Amino acid sequence: MWSAAQRPGAAGAEGRNPGHGSPGCRDGSVWKRGLDLLVVPSLWYALCAYGLSVIVWLVGLSRVPVSQAYPLLSMGYVINIGLAWWLLGEVPNAQRVAGIGVIVLGVVLVTRS
Repeated sequence: MWSAAQRPGAAGAEGRNPGHGSPGCRDGSVWKRGLDLLVVPSLWYALCAYGLSVIVWLVGLSRVPVSQAYPLLSMGYVINIGLAWWLLGEVPNAQRVAGIGVIVLGVVLVTRS
């Protein structure tokens, strides 16, 4: 049987049981890790790239109808596989190449209409 101090939920048991309560919040380690991320340059590069993509998207939407612009987002998949092949050496298999073909064909059909 458990003593009163060992019983889950007993007063004072939270401090002795590391698995009890919010993980990592007792000593502020979550906040410290979050603040440590603020000095990581790659985080700022990624946020700037995202901000730039939003600006480009908004400019594109102001010049092209949404029905034509939105399918162009699918080209991101094609670019992603191409960059993975070029930069990381990931060779796409036949099924992926066929999928890329379907995406490109779909984008061409939508933008021509």
